[in-house]
Amino acid sequence: MLGILKYFKESFEELKNHVSWPSFNEGLELTVLVAVFSIIFSLIIWALDSVFSKIIKEYFNLIN
Repeated sequence: MLGILKYFKESFEELKNHVSWPSFNEGLELTVLVAVFSIIFSLIIWALDSVFSKIIKEYFNLIN
């Protein structure tokens, strides 16, 4: 149990004293960038899924 408490205490100290955090504006810009790329990537995956779904449906319609 003491090991876990020591771990959390050391982790908090590391985050507090040794991590260089981005400014608010930089964090906001990076968050928007990640959100935009996530949306773009999800739209690409959706489009590919739709195309492959139609191809598979046509294939099974041909063999029936």
